[in-house]
Amino acid sequence: MTIQFGAGNKPPVDLLAFSEGLYKDVADELARTLQAVQAGELVNLKPATHLVKELKEAFKHVMDERKRIDCVREQTTRHGTGTLDFDAARDEIGRRLACLRDAGGGG
Repeated sequence: MTIQFGAGNKPPVDLLAFSEGLYKDVADELARTLQAVQAGELVNLKPATHLVKELKEAFKHVMDERKRIDCVREQTTRHGTGTLDFDAARDEIGRRLACLRDAGGGG
């Protein structure tokens, strides 16, 4: 059984996956820019050194946020998928009822 959304409703966005992708993209871009600065591709050294410092701080911030996202993902996956499997529940109920029938009346 699946959950159906009403007409015109869109399924909810997986914000955790979206945030993780966004931070990955930003971290990749920051790493490329930092490598370009360190390779001397920027000609004016004073702004370049300031830029390197800012990029390192930004990269550190992105990686800290990534850790938080990983922590949230671990907490949410540890407690199951958040969906109900009615077919599996029905099978389990049937199995338990069969065990009770096989055990017979207790009195």
